[in-house]
Amino acid sequence: MMSLQDLSAMADQICPMHVIIDTDGKLQSYGPTLDKIRGEDSWEGRSFFDIFDLQRPRWVKTVDDLMETAGSKLHFQLRSAPHTRMKGVLVPLPAGKGGFINLSFGISVLDAVRDFDLTSQDFSPTDLTIEMLYLVEAKSAAMEASRQLNLRLQGAKIAAEEQAFTDTLTGLKNRRAMDHVLNRLINSGRDFALMHVDLDFFKQVNDTYGHAAGDAVLQRVAAIMVDCTRKSDTVARIGGDEFVLIFEGLMDIGRLSELAQRLIQRLEDPMMYGAQTCRISASAGTTLSSSMSQPDAAQLLHQADVALYGAKRAGRARHMFFAPHLEAEMAPPSSKSA
Repeated sequence: MMSLQDLSAMADQICPMHVIIDTDGKLQSYGPTLDKIRGEDSWEGRSFFDIFDLQRPRWVKTVDDLMETAGSKLHFQLRSAPHTRMKGVLVPLPAGKGGFINLSFGISVLDAVRDFDLTSQDFSPTDLTIEMLYLVEAKSAAMEASRQLNLRLQGAKIAAEEQAFTDTLTGLKNRRAMDHVLNRLINSGRDFALMHVDLDFFKQVNDTYGHAAGDAVLQRVAAIMVDCTRKSDTVARIGGDEFVLIFEGLMDIGRLSELAQRLIQRLEDPMMYGAQTCRISASAGTTLSSSMSQPDAAQLLHQADVALYGAKRAGRARHMFFAPHLEAEMAPPSSKSA
């Protein structure tokens, strides 16, 4: 007949989480994984119920009750922290000499691996737990890789969208962005003012000092426009030296006039390009969304354009609001007589 020592040695190889108890329920031996879990506590000779809290079946109160569960699934929990949950099944030893209990972690295996720093050597060679852990780890790695990829794709999408709506020279919004903002405001029914700004004497800068100087001036103009407006306003470069400013919720003519004059004055300050002094000015025309019962983006841009060229005809470096007579003044003589 196999001795207890031989049985324990064999079980260590194939059931590293086994427990052997005697007829009094005291631990005679236990597998190497449990030996690792016990830490500095000595389990040998102690009662099984002192170490393991048998939670199901609930009717088991004594060693005799435990022996009657042979072949049934048992649910345990370590009495000491971290109170790891386990499952097991008991097989009686020959000649009524006690019982052999094989344990496993069940769904608590991930916590156990973390809490006790377990490795593949702590499980039976045929235990599918290791394969499951590898799958979990692979899934976690795949999910993290997917998350990182999604973040990169999202970042690339945001960057592409930002680039599609940005003027590369000045960093301002471009015409596409302006159209998007106008349509959004019109569809939402919000009031806004639209200002069309055109630089005066910019062509002379390009012709005299070159396009690099012109680019530098445009970048300085963009910075001044951003500085003169609110964060909620839209500043867009829609052409070579043409800009559109959209002021959401700002309908006060006095404040708009002050803003336009401040902007024009700032743009008249000399701008240095190396040792060269570049001088420009600006003309501006503004219209209000409230000028139409049903605002139309194209018509509002036309009105601002009419006001802008009214300012240019009046001597440049000034600002005008749209008025119907300005459009009449732009019409050719044949149209006026009609």
